[in-house]
Amino acid sequence: MATDPLLRQGPDSTDLVLRAGPTGPVWNVLASAGPALFAPLAFGVLTLLVAFGMALAGARASTVFVVVGVIAGLEYLIGWLAAASSRARDILRVEFAPARVPTSLRLVRGARPDVWLPAKTLREVRLTHKVVEPYQGDYKPAASTLALELVLQGSQEQLALPFGGDPQRLADALKALLGPAGVLVVLRTERSTRERPQPNSRWTSGGSASANSSGG
Repeated sequence: MATDPLLRQGPDSTDLVLRAGPTGPVWNVLASAGPALFAPLAFGVLTLLVAFGMALAGARASTVFVVVGVIAGLEYLIGWLAAASSRARDILRVEFAPARVPTSLRLVRGARPDVWLPAKTLREVRLTHKVVEPYQGDYKPAASTLALELVLQGSQEQLALPFGGDPQRLADALKALLGPAGVLVVLRTERSTRERPQPNSRWTSGGSASANSSGG
């Protein structure tokens, strides 16, 4: 039944894949190690101020280096824990089971999957297709994004889809899959025109004034 690239049908379930890749707490912690490097960079000014204050107070250079290293290590550790916690809540895919006529679903997050829920828990699926079209004379092509909102009983989940296909085809596939369970699937398209960049008025007026003064 799955007729869209984002829907993958297996023997036991049909999955709406938002982000491919391995899952689990160990992989989640390892994958968060790289982004955590931005934490010491973000707090670099504060660390430098501490080092500068210690230097003014007459601390030895070796002591300053040790303190700065400890602070940077703590900042990295805090950033690592924050990144891992954020990735643990990210939804990677939505599983519907059985594969052809689902009666249950669950959200698979970065750390571990949620518990299985009855399909009737999902009240509505909202797809929002936003298209930004070029203005007249713009050489850049139109840009589009596709957002998914799952309206569950008592909660909502908003997700960004890795869009590169036909939103109507995805909506039709979801309707065919979830329609028997009474789940409403809605597709909304929003179109806008990219704003034309404004010329630098200060530079233009300054250039005009300079030209006028030199001509006089």
